Amino acid sequence: MRKFCIYGKGGIGKSTTVSNIAAALAEDKKKVLVIGCDPKADTTRNLVGKKIPTVLDVFRKKGAENITLEDIIFQGFGGVYCVESGGPEPGVGCAGRGVITAVDILNKLDAFEIINPDVVIYDILGDVVCGGFAMPLQKHLADDVYIVTTCDPMAIYAANNICKGIRRYANRGKIALGGIIYNGRSVIDAPEIVENFAEKIGTKVIGKIPMSDLITRAEIYKKTVIEYAPDSEVAENFRKLANAIYKNKNRIIPNPLTEEELDKISEKIDSLIKQNL
Repeated sequence: MRKFCIYGKGGIGKSTTVSNIAAALAEDKKKVLVIGCDPKADTTRNLVGKKIPTVLDVFRKKGAENITLEDIIFQGFGGVYCVESGGPEPGVGCAGRGVITAVDILNKLDAFEIINPDVVIYDILGDVVCGGFAMPLQKHLADDVYIVTTCDPMAIYAANNICKGIRRYANRGKIALGGIIYNGRSVIDAPEIVENFAEKIGTKVIGKIPMSDLITRAEIYKKTVIEYAPDSEVAENFRKLANAIYKNKNRIIPNPLTEEELDKISEKIDSLIKQNL
């Protein structure tokens, strides 16, 4: 069973990346289980064509003893199995609690044994300092982590913080960093900035997602690009990324950058922005 997490700050394109990777792997005859761990619960929308009930929603309505797999697992494009952990109402409780509850219930219902997936993908918010969101790292629910980032300084800052969390648990022999995913959707499209960041922390950019209106148009119709425009260049990029992650064996313990090093990256980004004005 191939198990990995996709991390990144809110709005960086994690859900788009996860749903399209899942669709590409399903297209390649893999049995895929996607577990959305973002409180927005929108990871699987483009696979199923709608938002699905979350584990926490069902838990609140039925109680842990009455939940069935049919209540919380739905199949989408290509037969991908989809689960959304969900979160509390705004301003109440810890969003990370949904991650913990969802995985506990899936284990209790023997979901992994019954579905027996070839691939399990976790989509996890990475700009929240919360133990719940570190749980997949702490509990070794996955083998490796991939971080989505753009050329935005705050996205790189969040990616660096995620590396700190990975390093904390990797030192206990539990998980490692598999690589960086570059999303070209930013004020500037400068992959060399992210490639330099990846090199400094000890890894590489494993795939690049170009800026494309096809992604937006597909999501308007609640579809992945793989389904909406299967012959497009963007769809092919997602297929290459999915294959690269699935086969990747190059995993490292990252060396997070210092504040001074992050400041130098931000200054370089600012310089490039000024050149493009």
